[in-house]
Amino acid sequence: MHGRILIINPNSSRSCTDGIVEAVAPFGAPGLPRIDVTRLADGPPAIITWRDWFGVAEPLCREVESEEADAYVIGCVSDPGLEAVRTVTDKPVLGMFRCAVTAALARAERFGVIGFTHKSLPRQRRALQSLGVEGQMAGWVPLDLPMEVLTDPVAPQARIAAAARELKAQGAEVIVLGCAGMARHVAVTAEASGLPVIEPCQAAAAAAILAVIGARATVTISA
Repeated sequence: MHGRILIINPNSSRSCTDGIVEAVAPFGAPGLPRIDVTRLADGPPAIITWRDWFGVAEPLCREVESEEADAYVIGCVSDPGLEAVRTVTDKPVLGMFRCAVTAALARAERFGVIGFTHKSLPRQRRALQSLGVEGQMAGWVPLDLPMEVLTDPVAPQARIAAAARELKAQGAEVIVLGCAGMARHVAVTAEASGLPVIEPCQAAAAAAILAVIGARATVTISA
């Protein structure tokens, strides 16, 4: 099977982008669509404020218009520009946060989120409301760390572990990592909490693969 999935990191962080590449590498198997990862070189260092969130919508649209793919993933766990990008292509456009939450609810009824910063909560809550599942969030704990610290393989682990334990105490049955910059920290989260952990880059990649395969199957049946 041929095809291409493009993951677009809307921030300019190379370390965050590298983490996304590592997270989705296991999906590079024969017969599956190729997954490419890019970033907005002129984007903000991280998506922190509403201004960041709204500001990347048009650059994301232009990137999708200029890059042909069978499916697109917005590589940020607050799904910036999702609605806008869907207006410029007829191909599937997926948001990492929505994919991660959907995957979490396939595992358990109550999920917790480790957030990037406290400023992320309103945007993630907006996505939960659009899915109708805000009431199933057991807890939300922000790290409030800079992106370059978050993507370090060691520096944020104590804070992440503490957040994971706090979410378990609040009743979470599964944990969602609330930033693509946490892609390297699945193991420490799982070890600290003893709970399943949903890594959003992988959740979105899996959903995108399903979307591409499903579209091809529909074409085959129609033919």
